[in-house]
Amino acid sequence: MLYLHSMGHFNPDSIITNKFLEDLDIGTSNEWILERVGIQNRRTILPLDYIKKTKNVDPRAAFEARKYKNSQMGAAAARMALTRASLKLEDIGMIIAGSSSPDNIAPAESSAIAAELGIDVPCFDMNSACSSFGMQINFLSKMQPEALPPYVLVVDSETLTKAVDYSDRATAVLFGDGSAAAIVSTKAPSRVSFVDCSYDSRPSAWGKVGITWGWRFYQDGNAVQKFAIRKTSEAVKLLQDKFAPEAKRFIFIGHQANLLMLKTVCERIGILPAHHWYNVDQFGNTGCCSAPSVLSARWDQIKEGDRIAISIVGAGLSWAQMMLKVEGGQ
Repeated sequence: MLYLHSMGHFNPDSIITNKFLEDLDIGTSNEWILERVGIQNRRTILPLDYIKKTKNVDPRAAFEARKYKNSQMGAAAARMALTRASLKLEDIGMIIAGSSSPDNIAPAESSAIAAELGIDVPCFDMNSACSSFGMQINFLSKMQPEALPPYVLVVDSETLTKAVDYSDRATAVLFGDGSAAAIVSTKAPSRVSFVDCSYDSRPSAWGKVGITWGWRFYQDGNAVQKFAIRKTSEAVKLLQDKFAPEAKRFIFIGHQANLLMLKTVCERIGILPAHHWYNVDQFGNTGCCSAPSVLSARWDQIKEGDRIAISIVGAGLSWAQMMLKVEGGQ
């Protein structure tokens, strides 16, 4: 059993609105964006004046222009998770991190986060792009309890806007930055636990979506969206058939690629609007921290009897699904 003790999240304060994108004069509008992806706002580590002036034509310069590092955002999310769990830094015995947009090739982002927090513990990264959180949880759920410390900190940070070409309306409207953190344990019980986890990938389609060596995002948008809708629908339907009968509420959290994709999934498998939790409309696609950041934002709203299905897809192509079971009170 893998117990979830708390979640945390952080997003930078600079907001890329649809109006801001309109003013870049790249052939987009509020109506165009809402009709295609349902996103109103996104957060960025880049100064808005920098984007307006350069449109990020040289993504390498974005590393110098950024207002936050991945490690700073990850540490902020971790501190929220620690406070919610009533734990101290010295309680954490291991850190696992992941990112589609790391600040360094080496060392591991987890080491930078640990240094930012001021703790020395075993650290390593586990990355499968946007599905990284699902991969990390699947890995930990299958570990022998004696092989892990009492509490493990899982942190996923994304600064995808530094890889966005803001002269390209197809990608400029999609992405945002942020971080999410989870504190899990195989030993210390809590009222929330992962009771079903699985993970898979299709490496033959690895070239469909990614970030190049030159720090530019690319994707075969139509193919990737169809894949994401199909895999998410299949995954959640399996969890729905197994766990919905016992649930007081069966809640769905998906990868926050775009709102229209998520709504299509809900329509296909009969998820009620009130039971679909998302934040893509206000934060954009924040990669591997997107689904866990939704759970973190709703952390105080989970109730006894909830069954929360999390389904995540990502580059690779990869996908993961998890079922959270909530028992007991706050």
